[in-house]
Amino acid sequence: MALAPDLEGTQCEPVNFAWSRDDALLYAVAVGAGAEDPASELALTTENTAGVRTVVLPSFAELVTRHARVDLGDIDPPRLVHAEQSFTLAAPLPVQGRARVTSTVTEVLDKGSGALVRTEAEAVDAETGAPLLSTVRSVFIGGEGGFGGRRGTRPDNPVPQRAPDHVVAYRTSPGQALLYRLTGDRNPLHSDPEFAAKGGFDRPILHGMCTYGFTARALVATVCDGDAAALRGMDARFTRPVLPGQELTVSIWRTGDQVTFRTAVGADVVLDRGIAALTC
Repeated sequence: MALAPDLEGTQCEPVNFAWSRDDALLYAVAVGAGAEDPASELALTTENTAGVRTVVLPSFAELVTRHARVDLGDIDPPRLVHAEQSFTLAAPLPVQGRARVTSTVTEVLDKGSGALVRTEAEAVDAETGAPLLSTVRSVFIGGEGGFGGRRGTRPDNPVPQRAPDHVVAYRTSPGQALLYRLTGDRNPLHSDPEFAAKGGFDRPILHGMCTYGFTARALVATVCDGDAAALRGMDARFTRPVLPGQELTVSIWRTGDQVTFRTAVGADVVLDRGIAALTC
């Protein structure tokens, strides 16, 4: 098995993606909105609450670009894990829309035990061509390193060495991954015990993007004062797997205009080097 040659600069054919209000509502519920208090986060979870306008949780951006993928070659699927993810919104996402998406592989790094492949995606309105959002996705593919490529640099950790300004804890459910997969990510790593075992896991793990969505909710609830439209971007690295049923603790720091965050399960950090972009 091997990565496709000359991946850097490879672009996929444009992919169309359409979403409705129901897709946005399902996504919010899949990342825990309203699970502990159904009366909370009604703007994310309902369409018929008096005086409440439905809004899209900004991390929905990854769903818009998810299926615009470059063929990475003959790789071993159980050894591919999500390593990093970011998104940047041009404006708050509408509750329904149609996008045209293109993705380009921008880096293939040799990490020794594996390869890190970074892909940037751009989504524009399918009707007008106006920019909607961009995402950057990095995956680590075990066993694909050692080809003599660039190793890349290790960025500094932006999280301050002080107590966080906000701490939010969310309990995931034992069936969280089964719910999240209904948003369109049917990777059997998150549902099939035999497939998960091939990847070295005792049982199926939670989608990294589900943890990411829980973290987006914590940012909206704290530094955005409940206004989802104020969150315009996130960037973070996945460091450890999360098991469905575990509790996520999101720590958030605000230093002037900079917002940084980290998500942990107990003492184990599962999402780090987090940076959020706000309009407020």
